[in-house]
Amino acid sequence: MKTTATRRQFLKQGLMFGGAVAGHRLFGAPAVLSVNSPNSRVRVAFVGAWGRAQAHLNYSTLEPSIEIVAMADVDENRIKAGLAYVDKVPEYKGKASQIKTYHDYRKMFDEMGKSVDAVFIAIPDHSHTLAAIMAMKLGKHVYCEKPLTHDIYEARLVGETARKCKVMTQMGNQGHAGEGLRAIREYIEAGAIGTVTETHTWMCQNYSRLNKPRAVKPVPQGLHWDEWIGPGKYREYCEGLHPGAWYNTKDYGAGLIAAVGIHTFDAVHWGLQLKYPSSCVALAQEGMTEDDYGTLNTVMFDFPRPGLPPLKAYFYDGAKESSPNFAADVKQGVNHPALADELSAKYGRELWRSGDQVRAGTIFVGDKGYMISESEYCGAPRIIPEEKHKEFPVPPKKYPRTKGIQADFLRAVVEGGEQPCSNFADVSGPYVEALLVGQLAMRAGVGRKVEWDGENMKCTNIPELNQFVKQEYRKGWSL
Repeated sequence: MKTTATRRQFLKQGLMFGGAVAGHRLFGAPAVLSVNSPNSRVRVAFVGAWGRAQAHLNYSTLEPSIEIVAMADVDENRIKAGLAYVDKVPEYKGKASQIKTYHDYRKMFDEMGKSVDAVFIAIPDHSHTLAAIMAMKLGKHVYCEKPLTHDIYEARLVGETARKCKVMTQMGNQGHAGEGLRAIREYIEAGAIGTVTETHTWMCQNYSRLNKPRAVKPVPQGLHWDEWIGPGKYREYCEGLHPGAWYNTKDYGAGLIAAVGIHTFDAVHWGLQLKYPSSCVALAQEGMTEDDYGTLNTVMFDFPRPGLPPLKAYFYDGAKESSPNFAADVKQGVNHPALADELSAKYGRELWRSGDQVRAGTIFVGDKGYMISESEYCGAPRIIPEEKHKEFPVPPKKYPRTKGIQADFLRAVVEGGEQPCSNFADVSGPYVEALLVGQLAMRAGVGRKVEWDGENMKCTNIPELNQFVKQEYRKGWSL
């Protein structure tokens, strides 16, 4: 599909970010051609109309090259909220009622297939893959919220489908589009701390309030429960599962390691050019139930590296004490590396906290020193101690910058050419595969090392874990 010069000029004038990464083939994904809407705007449909989708509605309503044409959400109240939000935007005032709405995205794709160019997906994890693959097979460009998929097999599948369908794709891990992540890789490759031998990544969230008994209740008015379950394992409606509590529920979410860890651990996986781990073991765990992931977990990955010893990558999440909200504080006994305390004491600088507030981050241990990235979203690196950071020359900007995760997606949809920075085929798909091996280690339990064959997506020493590599889809919701 080729676009005309007039269309390109119109859209480039409307885009707020220009061609920030055009001309670079950083990730090696196949280039595809841009959209060809008759009205010279990118026609966007939403799968998920509220919650996390609000951020994408905000971006889309402010971007003149986007036209919102449809929304699908299993919760009618969320559709109302999404439409009300759009209707407050001057450009859409009085026009929001023209947006077509559905409670089943399959019907939306059936009816709107020829009237949509791109799709934003922001629904529970267990339904991501089916929605994304349906859209890609229709030739639609897809932006899907993290953690992209619910299991490892799905991560491989969406990547392969994206490559085959030659569409633009992006996972919504905002930090991957940021300056900090690129700087981390540039400092490491410039030898700021020598060869990195181990890493420690920790969170600043507490999911304890999600793990609680859930009473079966009547389905609330306006909620289409069968469609909410979608391809997942069926259960009766439970109070609190929607919205929110599904994040830490094994059947529908991928736990804190995928919901939030996917942002911060990116500094390790992309920053050090890793692929699949060879093994992973849970070192600590609290709060794990048959239904829910733990409320405190520590796992250690071994990542093979050509010509180097394996990297030991530690991941810490959760807290010892419960919290009334997701934001954790020091008083709750937040899970974090002892190394952070040791370095804080040695150099007189708090590396993981500010008073009672926790800062997520990663410490890189090299054979010539230490470096830290503070913030959940891969903040700018600092060599420890600060004097060494000031002495080290700022490395050249080797990797192309973007103007944001959504903007990078739209740039690719409009201009064609290079894939977005967190595309499914070469970046986010393989990354999610690697990260979810940590989820298998949590299921295995403390001390039971998971030996992992990444190419074949198989646990070689604990065969009963392989049932969790690929979820079975419910009848009527098959790929």
